[in-house]
Amino acid sequence: MFPWSLFPFNKNMKDQMNQMNPKEMDNYIQGMMKKMFPGGWDSMMNPNDMMNGAQSFMNPMGNQGQQTKREEEARSTSAIPTNVFETFEDIYIRFQVPNEEWMKHLKIFHTSNQAIIENIPGCDERQVITLPCLVKKKGAVAQYKEGILELKIPKSIDMQYTEIDVSEKY
Repeated sequence: MFPWSLFPFNKNMKDQMNQMNPKEMDNYIQGMMKKMFPGGWDSMMNPNDMMNGAQSFMNPMGNQGQQTKREEEARSTSAIPTNVFETFEDIYIRFQVPNEEWMKHLKIFHTSNQAIIENIPGCDERQVITLPCLVKKKGAVAQYKEGILELKIPKSIDMQYTEIDVSEKY
């Protein structure tokens, strides 16, 4: 049987609604909205900034992940800014290569979840980019045009699933 007594709409619901203070409820909702959208409407234009406010909800360990990410960015001041985005079938990575001489020394590798760019902007420098999803081992393509290098890596659509036997036990 369904435990209807635990369902939020019970006999005492009318009494509970009468005891609620609308100002307290409004303050609670406004506080949650400020946590989710700390920059107001301006942050809603940039999805990355908007989601920074939600990190406390999504990351139970607090902001430790953000701190390590900031430390890595501070350490790697020579890192090239990259744009990573995905479509239904591929992951795209774009970054500027202003000096065409860099293309001669550039090396690019990728694993199932990372892209590695080496020897750019200087020799023996390495930048690791975490990909938003798993990608295939083969099929990646790089295209250089007008100072921008674009990498296209096909997503892995590996739907591994296993049947689970359901048996009745009494």
